[in-house]
Amino acid sequence: MQKKRWRKLGLMRRVLTCAIALISLVALFSAHLHLFFPPSQVSMLPDPYKLPTQHEIRYQKLSRERSWIRPHLSKAPLPALKLDGANGSSDFNKLWKRPPNRDFAPCVDPSSSYIAPLETRGYLLVHTNGGLNQMRAGICDMVAVARIINATLVVPELDKRSFWQDTSNFSDVFDEDYFIKSLVNDVKIIKKLPRELMTATRAVKHFRSWSGIDYYEQEIASLWDDYQVIRAAKSDSRLANNNLPPDIQKLRCRACYKALRFSPRIEAMGKLLVDRMRSYGPYIALHLRYEKDMLAFSGCTHDLSIEEANELTAIRENTSYWKVKDIDSTEQRAKGYCPLTPKEVGIFLRALGFPPTTPIYIAAGEIYGGDSRMAALQSRFPTLMKKEKLATGEELDPFINHASQMAALDYIVSVESDIFVPSYSGNMARAVEGHRRFLVHRKTISPDRKLLVRIFDKIANGTMKEGKKLSARIIEIHKRRQGSPRKRKGPISGTKGTDRFRSEEAFYVNPLPDCLCQKESTENETSTIVVMK
Repeated sequence: MQKKRWRKLGLMRRVLTCAIALISLVALFSAHLHLFFPPSQVSMLPDPYKLPTQHEIRYQKLSRERSWIRPHLSKAPLPALKLDGANGSSDFNKLWKRPPNRDFAPCVDPSSSYIAPLETRGYLLVHTNGGLNQMRAGICDMVAVARIINATLVVPELDKRSFWQDTSNFSDVFDEDYFIKSLVNDVKIIKKLPRELMTATRAVKHFRSWSGIDYYEQEIASLWDDYQVIRAAKSDSRLANNNLPPDIQKLRCRACYKALRFSPRIEAMGKLLVDRMRSYGPYIALHLRYEKDMLAFSGCTHDLSIEEANELTAIRENTSYWKVKDIDSTEQRAKGYCPLTPKEVGIFLRALGFPPTTPIYIAAGEIYGGDSRMAALQSRFPTLMKKEKLATGEELDPFINHASQMAALDYIVSVESDIFVPSYSGNMARAVEGHRRFLVHRKTISPDRKLLVRIFDKIANGTMKEGKKLSARIIEIHKRRQGSPRKRKGPISGTKGTDRFRSEEAFYVNPLPDCLCQKESTENETSTIVVMK
């Protein structure tokens, strides 16, 4: 009996020992995970208008299967949590604080008189044009046009003939099924034209730029009398920014900020980049539009060599769909029409008060001039990151030869950033700014390039130095250029015709007042939504 008792005690000891060891291993593993992926790194977006994260299982699998080593910096940056001086903490909070949103919130639900799509009168084919963000805006506009003319929209064809020569299809860049499903109560969308209409005669139209609802209801809809298929040869800027029915404007916002989300693979990779960027702390996404195509298109050659200027001129002259060939670079820059150089961006950000430890994500393709052109910015801000640093070659391999997919990754990291700074007001800068405004006015600092170039020229010729005086001047200039709520700007006074529409602020740059409404507290402290007119 005593032997049996000792055997039982020995068995219990072994069981307890194994249990304690197992608990210790689990605790150690949990601490290890939290060290590398703290909960604070998970980006929080206002539901339901956040960049989608429905494919978490795929994302978690992607994260586990792929290894990434945090880049070694030449000088390990201190955490970007304080500025120098006694008021460092308060200065830090002021720098990163969002602008007051004045209680604006997204309001894109249709009105009570909005009805389901009527019986279709025909099919609308769309050939989008331009880069990713130009195509995005065009797709959303064509959703609205399909609604106006009672058309069934065939999933748009992406531009494969532009400067970037990207072979991506719609489903490679966007979540095609979600796009169709999300807009089922607005427009009927199909993936392909019915087989019996493949050979049918089509009305091929270049829809008039910035057209109102009358143009589409009368001139375009009348084509259904003779055709079953209408093909839009281009999609950019084909719908007016203003003076459209409220339900059409809200539909554009539902299409852009809700339905047209990126493909699961792009979403997962974009979220991974955001999480890795967050591991450095609050970060700036800098859209550094200093790439060869932009410099060639804009004719901006400031600080470039004669050989570089000649190369860019040759590209512009040989690109048939770029209509303007003869450009005065000095005049362009003086008017604020040129992107800031990497060096100028560095001076600008330091003058605003950002310390050298600030993490910056470079949302751009290949910078013209490479590392030598980036040296001045790198010396001011050593923690410069980009896709190629934040991800392994294996992780980026599926996207690397597709400009639109690479741009989509930059878009996600930019929308999610604590602060977005565009060096040029191109299509991506405008799209990201508008999306951030829609997401309750996230901070976007828009450089006043026209005033800045005068300051930079004074620094270059020695009549002004970097320091407190320069900093105070630049901060004052940009107090009201940080993404706070305001109504969309109308046309410049005195402009007429196409120039009048061109001078307006684009709909997707600022969806207020159409898609953002202001909450107003009543006497009994309940809230009502007031549309800003």
